[in-house]
Amino acid sequence: MFSFLILIPVALVLLLFCAYHLQEYVIFPATRNIYRTPSSAPFNWRFEEIFLDVNGERTHAWFIPLEGAATTVLFSHGNAGNMADRLESIQLLRTLGFSVLAYDYGGYGRSTGRPSEKRIYADAKASWEYLTKVRGVAPETILLFGRSLGGAATAYLAARVKPAAVVLESTFCSLPAVVRDMPFGNFMAKGIRHSFPTLERVPYFQAPLLVIHSPEDTLIPYKHGKAIYEAAKAPKMFLGIRGNHNDGFVRSMDAYLAGWKRFLSVPR
Repeated sequence: MFSFLILIPVALVLLLFCAYHLQEYVIFPATRNIYRTPSSAPFNWRFEEIFLDVNGERTHAWFIPLEGAATTVLFSHGNAGNMADRLESIQLLRTLGFSVLAYDYGGYGRSTGRPSEKRIYADAKASWEYLTKVRGVAPETILLFGRSLGGAATAYLAARVKPAAVVLESTFCSLPAVVRDMPFGNFMAKGIRHSFPTLERVPYFQAPLLVIHSPEDTLIPYKHGKAIYEAAKAPKMFLGIRGNHNDGFVRSMDAYLAGWKRFLSVPR
């Protein structure tokens, strides 16, 4: 019994060690291979390949125009893979009538450097500045859209600029808040170096907000989406969908697209 009691604090220390030193591998499971592009079949879209300077590193982006589009979406993707995995999501955005700027965080795809909270914010800011300063796109015609980890990048940006609208899908209040929902979470949360405090930034948004979340999400609990929605100022809208974290928008396709259209149809 005495030996078992000694093992408990040892195990907790090991958990904290792993949470602190291995968290980058869990938070940022990036891949490097760009195995397809917007011009790949079956998409066959015209696009521009862009490399942005970000503090001496390069951030890779694609600008995918849609003829006649009045709005451009700045799309911040989730934490796994790279933007080559997001062409189906970009196709949905084009179906809704948007041009799209998608980008990869440092360490993802062809973006140089390493991912971190600070670098992801810098990537998002550089992408906004590319649209507004280099391409001359009016801020009031840019919609910021972030899914999962990309929602944290979007929230950082939305608290500092004034876009047409903001969409946060399957996003967390903060990373420590997610960890605290896990076994021994209160202990492990102490070792999280990347906070991504989305909830703290939401009250500073200066644009209409759409929050999308599923009660079946087992990775980012539904309560995160509800808390983000409650923290936001009007105008705002909440869209509940079905399915788990990675397939919710696919499993709820009709309701998902209808919700986007309903949000976009509200006079600004």
